[in-house]
Amino acid sequence: MGDAGIIGPAVAGFALGFSLIMAIGAQNAFVLRQGLRGEYVLPLVLTCALSDAILITLGVAGFGVLIASNPWALDLVRYAGAAFLFVYGAMNFRAAMTGGEALDEKGRTVGSLGAAVTTCLLLTWANPHVYLDTVVLLGGISAQYTPAWAFGIGAVVASFTFFFMLGFGARLLRPLFTNPRAWQVLDVLVGLTMWAIAAKLVFGM
Repeated sequence: MGDAGIIGPAVAGFALGFSLIMAIGAQNAFVLRQGLRGEYVLPLVLTCALSDAILITLGVAGFGVLIASNPWALDLVRYAGAAFLFVYGAMNFRAAMTGGEALDEKGRTVGSLGAAVTTCLLLTWANPHVYLDTVVLLGGISAQYTPAWAFGIGAVVASFTFFFMLGFGARLLRPLFTNPRAWQVLDVLVGLTMWAIAAKLVFGM
């Protein structure tokens, strides 16, 4: 099979993967916030992108069909994810009410790398939409392309591209967030996003 037979599926995988991951969600909001802080950006974008790569690979390998046939597994993740998002959203509302946060000259805030990565992992792996988009949807559609692995590689590249753009591109907005009021607005928006996703997970809105 020539390069032309590989490029087509790869481009299709990149386009679909990028369009799916662009949707505003808890994971993206967290990476954006850390990017604005300039805090642990590289480990976090790698955590997100590598997680997607693992899930996409599982989907392309055929696990999407297996998960789709066991809805109880998705239900378990759905309710656990909703509970976590509700708590995380409440933390953002509390931060907005407290106020006073702003970037210092180096853009650093208090927090550990372990805590940041753990939060990122929870926002990623406790979100059933991640499984639906990567394992089920991308995995299922990849079966329509030959070779399927080329489609999967395209989707993985899309994930790395998006998260690096989001994490490191956020620094362009940093001057705005030297104002504590801007952080309060962001915290409210992130909190609303978390609660909206949690409600959608529980009530299917």
